Amino acid sequence: MLRRVNRVVLGLVGLVLVVLGGAVLAAGFDLPVPSWWPWSGPSDVLLSRADRTRWRDEGWWWSVVIAVLGVIVLLALWWLLAQPRRSRLTEILVDTGDGEAATVRCRSLETVIEADATAQPGVARARIFLTGRRTAPRTRVALRLEPYASPAAALTTLATEALDHARTSTGLSALPAEARLRAVKHRARRVT
Repeated sequence: MLRRVNRVVLGLVGLVLVVLGGAVLAAGFDLPVPSWWPWSGPSDVLLSRADRTRWRDEGWWWSVVIAVLGVIVLLALWWLLAQPRRSRLTEILVDTGDGEAATVRCRSLETVIEADATAQPGVARARIFLTGRRTAPRTRVALRLEPYASPAAALTTLATEALDHARTSTGLSALPAEARLRAVKHRARRVT
């Protein structure tokens, strides 16, 4: 959900900036612009002398303007830096029992859990994502169930077999999971 909101907001901001930038360029090149547009040609300025000097006597005005613009720049930078963050783990630390730690690649573990989950009766497809911390991973599971499958049985088998095998093989004390189930699209059966 957050990813969709992020994309929609990014798309809207980009669209507004492209439209505004295009209109400013059109006015700068002396192309026709709508009558309501505040700049009509290359000799127009963003702030006229009267606009710039209107608040000169108020000592707080330019400080507030600069502070607000600074906050906007900082929020934009924070948003930009937050984009490449990955919520998906790349490796898990496993205690080897001798005081050392080994690493397990998450892609490999995800592939094994997916194979175990897909081998269950009634599961058409499984997608596994490991998130969280390297020492305390969490599992996100997306199962596509066949029309005849029982969701309760699929969840029980997933927890007792696929996830339990992964937890045991990595030596983790717990491997919490969030599962989302969907049915495979199918045609209605004909009754004769």
